[in-house]
Amino acid sequence: MHKKYLRLTAAVCSLLFLLTACKSDGKGSSDTSSISSESSRVSTPSDTVPSSSQPQSESSGEESGESGVQALGQDLGTIAGLDNKKIGWGQGKQVNDKNQPLGSTDAQSKYGKYDARYIGNDNKKIYLTFDEGYENGYSAKILDVLKEKNVSGVFFVTYDYVKRNPELVKRMIDEGHVVGNHTWSHPSMPTVPLEQAKDEIAKLHDYVKTEFGYEMTLFRPPMGEFSERTLALTQALGYQSVFWSFAYADWDPDKQMDPEQAYQKVTGAAHDGAIYLLHAVSKTNTEILGRVIDDFRAKGFTVDKYDLKQ
Repeated sequence: MHKKYLRLTAAVCSLLFLLTACKSDGKGSSDTSSISSESSRVSTPSDTVPSSSQPQSESSGEESGESGVQALGQDLGTIAGLDNKKIGWGQGKQVNDKNQPLGSTDAQSKYGKYDARYIGNDNKKIYLTFDEGYENGYSAKILDVLKEKNVSGVFFVTYDYVKRNPELVKRMIDEGHVVGNHTWSHPSMPTVPLEQAKDEIAKLHDYVKTEFGYEMTLFRPPMGEFSERTLALTQALGYQSVFWSFAYADWDPDKQMDPEQAYQKVTGAAHDGAIYLLHAVSKTNTEILGRVIDDFRAKGFTVDKYDLKQ
């Protein structure tokens, strides 16, 4: 009887020990997970990404569902801490002895570290870019002229444009032009939360890749409005921000300059590394485009496919 009691007591003790060990291991595992989760969070302002959404961005693009755009990773905390003061872009009227806008050369020196382009390298090349916020009936004609002159342009598109004009986007791609990202819904990038700013680029990127099998790498911020934070965000997503070293008020179809006046204005601004912004809604720009290209070439410039590196 005494031996039986001892065996029973030993069995109960063994059972209690096992239960205690299991409970301790479970608690220890939970504590470790909690510490790991807390240490992976980054401190962000209230208008940026909530910490609960960050684990996806810390994994690879494929794992997080970001099929094309480069994952942000640990850069998010650094990006969120950068200055978000909105800066409106315009090249200005002052030029150097090479006819290059001083505003563009100064901005290139200041913001080039974010892989942003305000002017090209010092050479005899000119790059033509077109913003496509909506279709006004001129894009096909612009494409005709570029094909005739054997020139490649960059077309910055929004989601609405792509959705409504897939045949034009397909033609741009098929004819060797560059299609650039002009955001999903055309907001001023510094005015929206960081997560939304990211989505404005990423959603359109993935849509174009899915629909056309084309991966965009160039980004133009709507209205040319940016901040250091949005430049860094764009760079972290694997994009180059492309601004311009020449543009004029050509975006209002009801306020088009006289074609001859526009021709003199556009050709008179030619300079080494020029990045031209022309709005594809402009009837005047469409009319003068062929003559403009001829004029550039007559002055010794090459109207080249966009290939500017960081």
